[in-house]
Amino acid sequence: MSMLPIFLKLDGRRCLLVGAGNVALDKVNSLLKTGAPGDRPSSPGWKTGLQLRVVAPSARREIQQLAREGKLEWLQRAFEPSDLDGNTLVIAATDVPEVNATVYRESVRRGILANSVDDIPNCDFFFGSVVSRGNLQIAISTAGESPAVAQRLRREIDEQLPGDLGPWLENLGTLRREILAIHPRSEARRLLLHQLAHRALCESATCPSRQLAQFGKPTSIQKAVILSDRSTAKGVEGPAFASAGHVYLVGAGPGDPDLLTVKALRLLQSAHVILHDDLVPQAIIDLASPHAEIVKVGKRCGTKTITQDEINALMIDHAHAGQSVVRLKSGDPLIFGRAAEEMSALAAADVHYEVVPGITAAFAAAAAIGCSLTDRNSASNVIFSTGHHASSHNQSPLPELEDATRVVYMPGRDLHLLAQEWLQQGLPPDFPCAVVSRAAQPGQTVRCTTLAALGDAAPTAAPSLLIAGWAVRDIAATHQEAADGVSVTA
Repeated sequence: MSMLPIFLKLDGRRCLLVGAGNVALDKVNSLLKTGAPGDRPSSPGWKTGLQLRVVAPSARREIQQLAREGKLEWLQRAFEPSDLDGNTLVIAATDVPEVNATVYRESVRRGILANSVDDIPNCDFFFGSVVSRGNLQIAISTAGESPAVAQRLRREIDEQLPGDLGPWLENLGTLRREILAIHPRSEARRLLLHQLAHRALCESATCPSRQLAQFGKPTSIQKAVILSDRSTAKGVEGPAFASAGHVYLVGAGPGDPDLLTVKALRLLQSAHVILHDDLVPQAIIDLASPHAEIVKVGKRCGTKTITQDEINALMIDHAHAGQSVVRLKSGDPLIFGRAAEEMSALAAADVHYEVVPGITAAFAAAAAIGCSLTDRNSASNVIFSTGHHASSHNQSPLPELEDATRVVYMPGRDLHLLAQEWLQQGLPPDFPCAVVSRAAQPGQTVRCTTLAALGDAAPTAAPSLLIAGWAVRDIAATHQEAADGVSVTA
């Protein structure tokens, strides 16, 4: 069924609701939120606000109270076809299907759009599930097929939208009208309006966004202002969109798009440039704005197509050019992601940056195998290391070798040396180990084994991670893989 999604102005219009029970009350609440007087020119006899009439022999107390307050008119009697005359919309919400069908049939005869609640054949339009932030409205409709699905999507969208979006949009609307009055119609004006949709606003006359709207292009001073910095911007600010001349070190998480943070998603969708690691999957990169420049700056398995200095230069150059840059890293930027080097380079170049955390691979891998990294019965410490450092000869044995869960990022394909050194440090041969490959991604595999057999394990697909410790013991026993190293695909 092909539907036309529209938003109706009901100011000054008459609408009829037949029925005054539970379902009708829900429609009353939806209708009374609309029809607020707007910019419509006044004319003799014109009434502002929605004119809502309810026809029903009896009504809920809430509807009766609304009638006493003058917010609607209640006719305490049965429906008559003449009640339809002069209405813009009609809703039938009684408990009697025959009455609802009659309301719809008579409405069609008069050319009036009608909705018979929960009766798809007798509907000209459907009520959507609505997410609101001031004047912003997002309506979801399934054409009556599954209101539950529409409600679920509404909740998911509502969780992702910032709470201050309504006031920000109101300020942006005022600024837009000023631009339309100052600047003639042109491609430059259109681009200016789109640029402002990604910027914060404040009440100050020196607000960089307001100056940009007035003069049409940012000055060098304006480029240096951190528009999203809540310590300096006063008044109404924009939501968490990428700001020009700003670099964001963003954690992409373990690879599942559903595990991205809400802020990371917003920045991906609004950045000018995305510089991403090789391990970030395409499903996450596809979430970026279609107008963004996408650059892969990954280094894997010792193969370096780009140096760290070159990556730093890319971030700095794009930021100095007034672009918003997302440096997208697998997992969390602050866990073995070279964030320290990049933050140092950005600070030295006087480039403003922000770190947006992500779910690190250790947590995704632990969730994948169903174990807690800390267990009061077996592990009171967690040790994070990489394959380059986990088997160092210079590493001193820990006082309590077994009272920790060891997590090794990028353990490498040959685990024999690591296993030998841990055994030499005093860890027991039956120390449980689990190698998790592609955690939280399609094709995820889990291989449970022991420290003695770890070196004999077959190579796994990157990215992989090793978890070792008595906290893994129950998982190994469940899969019965400690002895034979059988792989399990999740």
